[in-house]
Amino acid sequence: MIVSGHAGIPVPDDLVLVAHVTGAFGIAGWVKLRPYSPEASALFHAKTWWIDKPELHDVDVMQLRAQGEDVVVKLMGIENRDAAESLKGATVQVRRAHFPPLEHNEFYWVDLIGHTVINLRGELLGEVCGLMDNGAHPILRVAVPASEGKKSSELLIPFVDQFVTEVDQVAKRIKADWESDY
Repeated sequence: MIVSGHAGIPVPDDLVLVAHVTGAFGIAGWVKLRPYSPEASALFHAKTWWIDKPELHDVDVMQLRAQGEDVVVKLMGIENRDAAESLKGATVQVRRAHFPPLEHNEFYWVDLIGHTVINLRGELLGEVCGLMDNGAHPILRVAVPASEGKKSSELLIPFVDQFVTEVDQVAKRIKADWESDY
């Protein structure tokens, strides 16, 4: 579904949230943003981004580069520090079609959210509600539903071959060598 965005421009239906603006960088209108993934390749592959401030609209990327954990970018129409600072807090979305292709057994985090997680015995552990990076490797955040007097909880499963034995994108299922009481 495509809805109307800024100035009636159609908003693509495959937008993925990839970063947020943390402020201005320098005085010439450069914007600093924090990617939601340590691998920010989608930002570098897309020439047009969608920013939600003051309302969702498309913006052309003129120049960008990595700056430590952040990305700094010169956007069309942002000419000075005040204009860049006005975007602070905005979210950045990129069309999924602009994500670079993946190698075999590589996954975008956003694609794993919502997958059912089962253990090697076929027992349901929960559903992937997010991922995080601990510096050494990604970690699946698995929401465990409440059951028989137990409150809902969360399992943290290292997303490495030792523990994640299968990812089935079609069935939206992950098999893990993990138990519910770990």
